[in-house]
Amino acid sequence: MKLFVDNLTHVDFSYIHPQRGLVGESWEAQLILKGKLDDQGMICDFGTVKKRIKAWLDSHIDHMLVVARDMASLKVSQDELDTEVEWLYPDGERFFCKAPHQAIALLPVADITQKTVAGWAQEQLLALFPEQVENVEIHFVAEKIEGAFYHYSHGLQQHKGNCQRIAHGHRSRMEVKLDGKRRQDIELYWSQQFADIYIGTLAHRVESIEGVNRYEYVAPQGAFQLELPARYCYDLTTETTVEQIAQHLAEQIKDEYSEYEVEVRAFEGVGKGAIVVID
Repeated sequence: MKLFVDNLTHVDFSYIHPQRGLVGESWEAQLILKGKLDDQGMICDFGTVKKRIKAWLDSHIDHMLVVARDMASLKVSQDELDTEVEWLYPDGERFFCKAPHQAIALLPVADITQKTVAGWAQEQLLALFPEQVENVEIHFVAEKIEGAFYHYSHGLQQHKGNCQRIAHGHRSRMEVKLDGKRRQDIELYWSQQFADIYIGTLAHRVESIEGVNRYEYVAPQGAFQLELPARYCYDLTTETTVEQIAQHLAEQIKDEYSEYEVEVRAFEGVGKGAIVVID
């Protein structure tokens, strides 16, 4: 007997890709439990399944920088409070992140893929369930998107929850309308501008020299630092909430198409986001 749960939850995180560097990602989690029926005729109550799996994903992957511990050109060090990750791009440029331990997940794998993350997670999830559950399968699936989308990473210093972590991200789409008409060409343009981008807040950028940006801030969870090539960065004068990203996109598009009403629907991962309309 098997129990399945599709679209159990979504995880939004960033990871280090061996060629692309810092990449924001959003995956849907799907679950299959195999086991025996209990005296209620169940393998496990759906409410219990969702609650336990979501809590585990929230504390181990979601809104974190997920790092393949065995990837090439990687150095990791830890002290009592923080984890430091240093990695070299294929051309020798440096990526560096220092953050509290709970903001960085170190996985014993060579690369971060849906399959490797699922394999790592499955080994630990079985312990969350009663004895009649004999096997747990978890699958991660990216949202099917027709049209343009982009991967971005960011950190929200003023957020009281886990969004304050300096390097977490999303795989997102956008919809742009001019006078109510969808403009996929504009969506494609901005998705290309934001491909594998770090969207930073200008006030957090403490240094920009020789093609390298360094960001720092202190948030409730601790002190955060991030350094990466400037060409992978796009800075706003505001915090980088999805509301502010949508506002910025709408203003930029309005500057070019001043005679039109501009509507931007910007997504933050899957199924949520912000809408801005400028007449």
